[in-house]
Amino acid sequence: SGMATGVGMSVASRAVDAVMGPRQTEVVHRHEGGAASAPAAAPPKCQTQQEQLTHCMQSSSDASQCQFYLDALKACQQQA
Repeated sequence: SGMATGVGMSVASRAVDAVMGPRQTEVVHRHEGGAASAPAAAPPKCQTQQEQLTHCMQSSSDASQCQFYLDALKACQQQA
């Protein structure tokens, strides 16, 4: 069952990528030698919706159960 779950997650991940586009990772380097620390940056827009969708896809064997989170992510991105 572990292999089937892995295959299911792979298929679901590709389906999300097909709809939303490939995921991108951005690395931000910060100077850490300063005495005063800068305030924490606000999370990127729609990050919460993306994390909820990812969590659902990882915890569910049926990708259709995550449709609500996909719709919420799409709506958030359209507002951006």
